Amino acid sequence: MNVFPALSLLLALASAPVAAGPSQDPEQQVARRAVQQGRYVPLESVVRDALKRHAGQLLEVELDDGVYEVEILRADGLVVELDYDARTGKLLKTELDD
Repeated sequence: MNVFPALSLLLALASAPVAAGPSQDPEQQVARRAVQQGRYVPLESVVRDALKRHAGQLLEVELDDGVYEVEILRADGLVVELDYDARTGKLLKTELDD
């Protein structure tokens, strides 16, 4: 499975300048500022680490209460969710789902 197109798109979106406006999610604005101010590690570094640990297709990434939640569909059909501390980038938890 080739994850590079999804990762490339994710990286492009993460680094693209976005004008603040009524359609932008306020939580996204807060997260972007936290990364710019150095309070959160960049999302791309977390995704890169997750895909090194579990090669597969990136399904979803969320930021919830200071935790990046990364879901990957592995070649064996299992979905793995990895939780990272957004402030440090440290892996907190790994869960496998059927």
